[in-house]
Amino acid sequence: MKVLVSGAGIAGLALAHRLGTLGHQVVVLEQADGPRTSGYMIDFFGPGYDAAERMGVLPRLLDLGYRVAEAAYVDARGHRVAGLRFDRMARAVNGRLVSILRPDLERAFREDLPVGVTLRFGARVVAVQDGPTRVDVRLADGSTVSGDLLVGADGVHSAVRGLVFGDGHIRYLGFHTAAFTFDDPEVHALVAGRFCVTDTVSRQVGFYGLRDGRVAAFTVHRTPSPDLPADPRAEVVRAYGSLGWVVPRALARCPEEIYYDQVAQVQLPKWSSGRVVLVGDACGAVSLLAGQGASLGIGGAWVLADHLHDLTAYEHTWRPVVEAKQQVARSGARWFLPASPWRLRARRVAMRLSGLPGVDRVVATSLVGKPVTLG
Repeated sequence: MKVLVSGAGIAGLALAHRLGTLGHQVVVLEQADGPRTSGYMIDFFGPGYDAAERMGVLPRLLDLGYRVAEAAYVDARGHRVAGLRFDRMARAVNGRLVSILRPDLERAFREDLPVGVTLRFGARVVAVQDGPTRVDVRLADGSTVSGDLLVGADGVHSAVRGLVFGDGHIRYLGFHTAAFTFDDPEVHALVAGRFCVTDTVSRQVGFYGLRDGRVAAFTVHRTPSPDLPADPRAEVVRAYGSLGWVVPRALARCPEEIYYDQVAQVQLPKWSSGRVVLVGDACGAVSLLAGQGASLGIGGAWVLADHLHDLTAYEHTWRPVVEAKQQVARSGARWFLPASPWRLRARRVAMRLSGLPGVDRVVATSLVGKPVTLG
């Protein structure tokens, strides 16, 4: 079977890897001119971890990943006020957890693509014609690519979803997020080996030190509008400029080009239509509040590869998993980023209690969620 995959992100590359290994001809169409270099650190575990192991990519992920000691919440002077040790989370998933930058996760799959997979950058999908025997995809340069199946793996703002299923499937959760890296040896020394997050209301900034000496920063803040700013860097400076600790130093070194997006979920009644199907964030984004988007994207790609000839079975198998994680994210939003001082204090108390014997296991298990098996 010839499969066209729109999107060379995590889900798209994982699907291409799996399909290529199974002997299918795969063409990956990515609108960007090259691999992404921006993105935030994620805790990678669950079904995607299992799928990566089965595909033989896990050793490379562990090589590129980080072993973080803890997530530490700090006050305006940088003093630790609460935290959660990562070894407790790791025990909840039998040690099968690694922290890794999203661009490095993509890199591991991209480097290991099997023969039979063609990766095309600068290939933006602008039209889809679904026929009885093939699907034709027109690109922005005027050329056309045809295949037996088109998979939209092009993220929350999926072009394929918009062209085939229409607009209106994004559920905004009330947050904007950004990520960037900068050079500052002093800040790197302060945060090396752990996530450091500001213990603040309605907005927070997190830092972690990378092995090449840079510091990675991520931000999230509440805002009622899903509209993205014309100047993301200026918006980040405006939203976080009054925070203390090392935040002003980070903002002063923030580059012009950064990752910036709304925090949202994708919900639509059907994941496939004719010879077109969606996977990953394109059909079931859970948002960073759930913390398992990459893992679910890879897991979903594995399941789809096993059900190419029965797309209904693919959706029947994977949709309940995605919807359960989406519900967890929406329920936990008020604790992920507290909107009031009293809720912030309540989260701080809960974090401190998590260090008690017995309680730590309960907290860790609630964070990683119920186990998901690939079958």
